Amino acid sequence: MTAYICMLRGVNVGGHNKIKMDALRALFASLRLRDPQTYIQSGNVAFLSDERDLVLLGKHIETAIGKKFGFRPGVVLRTSNDLRRVIAKNPFATRHELDPAKLLVVFLPADPSKDAPQVILAKNRGPEEIHLHGRELYIYFPEGIARSKLTPAALDKALGTPGTGRNWNSVTKLLQMAEGLRSNW
Repeated sequence: MTAYICMLRGVNVGGHNKIKMDALRALFASLRLRDPQTYIQSGNVAFLSDERDLVLLGKHIETAIGKKFGFRPGVVLRTSNDLRRVIAKNPFATRHELDPAKLLVVFLPADPSKDAPQVILAKNRGPEEIHLHGRELYIYFPEGIARSKLTPAALDKALGTPGTGRNWNSVTKLLQMAEGLRSNW
């Protein structure tokens, strides 16, 4: 049994693609995904499953959401072990003065394009610090995300795949939830 974290892209943002979290938990349970738990209103679900194929599982979830709610958000899945590695690879970990609410991890469903690091650095005209590690992009926004010129659309284009971002507080909370599921099983 594996603990998974599902992060939906663009759910409950700006009044669009609305899903109530109790309805989302019920949908996951109907898919025989065990003990689904949601975190905040942006489409984060921790659950248990025996499924090993993340691509198949992601498509299954995406299709079910499309049928139930009438839109198909991007689905990014990580195991609890994956999320533990994301936390361990945090390039900002030794900088204790940084505000964790201004640290964003963009989770990618696929590998970024080969030239993504150079393109992202070329697009960055602000004070943001950027580190790409595999399928995760770590960005520190010292002036806050809302003021940045690094928009989700610009990042998607530079990366060659659409990601979904979570601030550091959410990343650590999602791992806690997933590990809690594993300890209960």
